Amino acid sequence: MSISFDYLIVGAGLFGATFAREMHENGKKCLVIDKRAHTGGNIYCRDEGGIHVHEYGAHIFHTDKEHVWQYVNRFVRFNHYINSPLANYKGRLYNLPFNMNTYNKLWGVNTPAEAKAKLEEQRKPYLHITEPANLEEQALKLGGEDIYRIFIKEYTEKQWGCPATELPAFIIRRLPFRFVYDNNYFNDPYQGIPIGGYNLLTDSLLDGIEVKCNTDYFDNREYFDSLADKIIFTGCIDEFFNYEFGHLDYRSLRFEHERLEMEDFQGNAVVNYNEASVPFTRIIEHKHFEFGKQSHTVITREYPQAYEPGQEPYYPINNEKNMERMKLYRERAARLPDVLFGGRLAQYAYFDMDDTVEAALLLAGKELVV
Repeated sequence: MSISFDYLIVGAGLFGATFAREMHENGKKCLVIDKRAHTGGNIYCRDEGGIHVHEYGAHIFHTDKEHVWQYVNRFVRFNHYINSPLANYKGRLYNLPFNMNTYNKLWGVNTPAEAKAKLEEQRKPYLHITEPANLEEQALKLGGEDIYRIFIKEYTEKQWGCPATELPAFIIRRLPFRFVYDNNYFNDPYQGIPIGGYNLLTDSLLDGIEVKCNTDYFDNREYFDSLADKIIFTGCIDEFFNYEFGHLDYRSLRFEHERLEMEDFQGNAVVNYNEASVPFTRIIEHKHFEFGKQSHTVITREYPQAYEPGQEPYYPINNEKNMERMKLYRERAARLPDVLFGGRLAQYAYFDMDDTVEAALLLAGKELVV
């Protein structure tokens, strides 16, 4: 069979779509395939009466990379949404990230000096821990008892499905303490949500490019391999190599969507539920991402769960076993010059969207100078 394309791109998510756009604009012929019924990967949005529901969890574009911001704005306009989540612990609401609004609610302090003094008082019993042995020790050393108990312990144990004493310390390298009254979660100067939803971004990136959904690469691998000079693979790298070095472990998520015939359910886009007795980690109210005025609303409860084959893998479990396996897969991939691996699943890493776009642009740039 003759070669029909320069690139077969396995996965129509943000990485694959960005790479395809760059190659298409430089005269390369691309075929993009995806096993899902839609493009966009995890940034796909479903329309529910004018509300763009983030079907696979909240996605908020933010970056400090001006060239990435300018790039995505070529394809869609962004609004000025600023992420300001809340944390619910036993019925009390706290602002995130940790800032003066949080400390005022938590400790009754009013000034930065008072907040710093209280934080040092909380941390003092744990400063003797020079090398934290686990996440619990690391969090106590960084933030003290109240911060750990209310914001970290139960939420993190729900998220990862095991006690904090069994999680590695490096999961929390630092805690972002701010001493101003500012609830902006991200420090990045550029942030927002595409006006009209993320599908407009994906559709624009893939405009003019041949795309086949409901198409699983592994159903007819030999055929798809024959279609192009090179393959861009954005799926699970262990699956690509038929689990030669064993399965890579993930945590997964389950989403429970609900339409409510009311104007507003929680008054905020994101509310975390920190306590263990609540089975979900957060509730998303999607209309607030785009300042919606609809008479109805849509909420999503997000439940962490163990990953099983057939489910969507979300968070890599970066323990020693998995890092060693990933090293072997990375070395194996390096021996395939005509297969390039990109995106969170192929690189076994959790990426923000701006990192994903930048990585795709860098890979495309390297391909174009070869």
